[in-house]
Amino acid sequence: MVIMIETGIVGLIVLALAIVFGALIILRSIKKFLVNALVGIVILIVANNIAGLGIGYSWPVILICAIGGALGAILVIALHFIGITLSFTPFS
Repeated sequence: MVIMIETGIVGLIVLALAIVFGALIILRSIKKFLVNALVGIVILIVANNIAGLGIGYSWPVILICAIGGALGAILVIALHFIGITLSFTPFS
């Protein structure tokens, strides 16, 4: 009886540690994603203002920059130079 209770307590401790470490890994990933998204959007805004590209800030453009980060911003700028625009519903 004592061995079963101790095994249950040890199991709960191991489960709690697994949850804590899993949460830390997820939070670390979210932090990297948010930094990457912010960098992509800042690159697009700076390039748009300095070079006067005239790229509209639409939902597809913002999502590509947020998900792709710096590479997403470069992709949007390259598509703009090619002549492909993603400005379906620009923000005012």
